[in-house]
Order: sequence, then C-alpha cells, then structure tokens
Amino acid sequence: MAQNHPVCALDPKHVQRLLLLSQEAKKSAYCPYSHFPVGAALLTRDGKIFSGCNVENAAYPLGICAERTAIQKAISEGYKDFRAIAIASDLQDDFISPCGACRQVMREFGTNWAVYMTKPDGTYVVMTVQELLPASFGPEDLQKTQ
Repeated sequence: MAQNHPVCALDPKHVQRLLLLSQEAKKSAYCPYSHFPVGAALLTRDGKIFSGCNVENAAYPLGICAERTAIQKAISEGYKDFRAIAIASDLQDDFISPCGACRQVMREFGTNWAVYMTKPDGTYVVMTVQELLPASFGPEDLQKTQ
C-alpha cells in the first residue's frame, strides 16, 4: 500500500473505512452505457462519511460521476469542509483518477485535502487536490476582480 501523504495523513482505520465504503458505493453504480462502475466515499472534517456512485443517462452529458455525487450529497446535508475522498473502480492496471470536472468541483472546497485513488486489490495512491489540479481557479479568484 502507498504511504499516506504527509499533508493529509489519516489514521489507517479511516483510510481502510473510506476504501471499503468506496468499493461498496461502486456496487450501486448505474452505468448501462459505459459498463464502468465507480464509487466514492467522502470524509468530512468532523468524521461524517458520504458515499456516491456514478449515474449515467441516455442523454450522455447528464450523467454524473461518483465523486460529484458524494460531494453533492454532503453539501445538501450542510457539510462543506472535507478531509479526504476515496475513489474505487474495476480498473486492474491503473489507479482510478478523478476526471477534470470532478477535480474542479473538489477544488471548490479547498486544495489541501486528500484524494485516495485505488485499485480493486486495495492498493492506493494519495494526492492532494492541489497536486491533482495545480494552478487552479477557485472561489477566492473571483474576489480579485472587485
């Protein structure tokens, strides 16, 4: 297993729980078109976990990724301060990485939190949102025009 990132180190118990819950969330994926199930588990600063899966649509652009599902569930319940997210898929040879849209949505809620990208065998790599989306545009940039 990869070592925890020093900036966003989690207790190994939290990491294993996130990994397990992301795998569980993947089982609920609705992906009749891509046949590519993805699950995510999002940990808030105060320890609450929200899971999500990808949900496709016959009108392809209307589908939503697992990461954004989990984030939107958390936001809808009043949580905006995140500590980590784990992402799971069935990719065997590569760690599952969030798409660009998901990276930007993650960035909306800070740059210094962990993204655990996994393989089905339980191995993972971890990076911060900042590392996944360097030189990013965020809410604070909107204040620069005023």
